[in-house]
Amino acid sequence: MPELLNYLFHAIQPFIVPICFLCAWSLTITVAWSLWTAARDSVSTAKQMHQIPCVGCQYFTNDYRLKCTVHPAIANTEEAITCLDYQPKTNPMLY
Repeated sequence: MPELLNYLFHAIQPFIVPICFLCAWSLTITVAWSLWTAARDSVSTAKQMHQIPCVGCQYFTNDYRLKCTVHPAIANTEEAITCLDYQPKTNPMLY
């Protein structure tokens, strides 16, 4: 039995370095690809969130209990991008 294990060890030994090399580079490429995908998704989500007009609306109260007096359920969400009742703030001294 030990002779068989010794034979297998010597037969596999020349392939260990290339296999480890490929595994290390595969892991590195996978991590880099995952980081790139996460960054790309974060940028696209941030761009979409910056389209929400609630902060510039005259009905926005900036209070965590009632964010919008007209549509409190959709205030500061993606649904508010197409809000039909959006009115821009005309005089910032009043708000």
